[in-house]
Amino acid sequence: MKLVFSGAAHEVTGSCHYLEVGTTKLLIDCGMEQGTNIYENVEPPAPYSEIDYVLLTHSHIDHVGMLPFIYARGFRGQVVATAATCDLCNIMLKDSAHIQEMEAEWKNRKARRAGNPQVPPLYEMNDAIGVLGLFVPQEYDTMVELNDSIIIRFTDVGHLLGSASIEIWMREEGVEKKIVFSGDIGNKNKPLIRDPSYIAEADYAVMESTYGGRLHQKSVDHITELVKIVQETLDRGGNVVIPAFAVGRTQELLYFFRHIKAEHLIRNHDFFEVYVDSPLAVEATHVFKQNQLDCYDDETQELVRSGINPISFPGLKLSITSEESQNINFDPRPKVIISASGMCDAGRIRHHLKHNLWRKECTVIFAGYQAEGTIGRSLIDGARAVRLFGETIDVEAHIETLHDISGHADQKGLLEWADSFERKPQQIFIVHGNDDVCDRFADMVTQHTGIPAKAPFSGAEFDLARGVWLKETVGVPIASRSESTRKAKGVFARLVAAGERLMAVIGRNEGGTNKDLAKFADQINALCDKWDR
Repeated sequence: MKLVFSGAAHEVTGSCHYLEVGTTKLLIDCGMEQGTNIYENVEPPAPYSEIDYVLLTHSHIDHVGMLPFIYARGFRGQVVATAATCDLCNIMLKDSAHIQEMEAEWKNRKARRAGNPQVPPLYEMNDAIGVLGLFVPQEYDTMVELNDSIIIRFTDVGHLLGSASIEIWMREEGVEKKIVFSGDIGNKNKPLIRDPSYIAEADYAVMESTYGGRLHQKSVDHITELVKIVQETLDRGGNVVIPAFAVGRTQELLYFFRHIKAEHLIRNHDFFEVYVDSPLAVEATHVFKQNQLDCYDDETQELVRSGINPISFPGLKLSITSEESQNINFDPRPKVIISASGMCDAGRIRHHLKHNLWRKECTVIFAGYQAEGTIGRSLIDGARAVRLFGETIDVEAHIETLHDISGHADQKGLLEWADSFERKPQQIFIVHGNDDVCDRFADMVTQHTGIPAKAPFSGAEFDLARGVWLKETVGVPIASRSESTRKAKGVFARLVAAGERLMAVIGRNEGGTNKDLAKFADQINALCDKWDR
């Protein structure tokens, strides 16, 4: 039994862990790195064509975004996740593939003008569609036997619709162990979805530490905050523009606005309209509606049973086409506009900022984390002007922030999760946090729970059967990589991966009939004859 740390080791994004039990090879998450990362991530120690299963904790791109990439490089195993995660991945991965293709086309237009070589997209739509065909949905709290050596169970962890901690029971050569992967642990008392569930026992746990270095404000009433800001803005005759992540945050905001509308909390503007202007957010909202009773908390389920849609209300407008999006700003009536992306670095939100930032009567409300270098961060930091579509836009609108609306547990919530085991793990591995936070939070877990905790770097390997480190590593800064250590990317790397898969297939056909093996050899030789240059 071997655990290898690949992604999100001393980093927040790119979650990926490799688990080997006997001859079975698994990945837990297969995420894309986002934003600025400081350390090199090692590849899993097996070719993607040999991976039997990928288990997903939830559908955010930093946990699932590389699935089409590994499909393009030979992965043909099963992707196992909760039903809601499967539904959300169906839209998230297609959207990500579209972005990859569009970004590559934009770069290649510049490359052609400069006479430089063109670059392929990280992956294409066909890769996303291909890997989606490998998804196998499962229900919460159901024991699932993958094979004779591995049983898994998904437990609701309250971070996002369909999000889960994954319990894995392993058996190898008479040794039985259990490991738990926390996934992203949810914040308590969030709208729509349930609070995180705790797990009774484990031999090992791999847990996130995103907010291991901070505490949320506990007295924040987001509905009261929203009512005050929206009331003042509509009274001025302005628009309220809210950049929001399409999956999760948009639906929480709709829940708030349904309550505001139902209780008539905005005075003298009973018929104000709320626009959701993001095709991805609209599709995700439909997924939230389809998974109501499976994933919602008790309060929200009671609304559903009473015939009330918790994220729909009179005056809600869903904008899908470009024409519908453009018409929003042609309508002079004061309104609320919720649009993606949440950090204002792409998507339709930039058009709404262009039309509203310069208007003193308008307000922009930020309802999520804004990374360094994004337009959203610039506005929160007090920028007096921003560049949009090659034009400088003066910032005259009011800039507001909804504080601590995060879907992540804070330090206290994370420690509660670690301390909830009735049979304590013998080791906790800390991942999915900033470089300094990981080490400090590991020390905090040890002090608080008495359980040894460590934050490994990418490439570290641990023997789960014997409870010893096989390999400990240090962080390798990305800037220090030599050309020889960089893994090949692009189309040629895809060809190399295909060759690795072919060799694996050849190995699995040993012992076949002479007739079949001869036919297989002839097909390979014919292919070689065609391409041998």
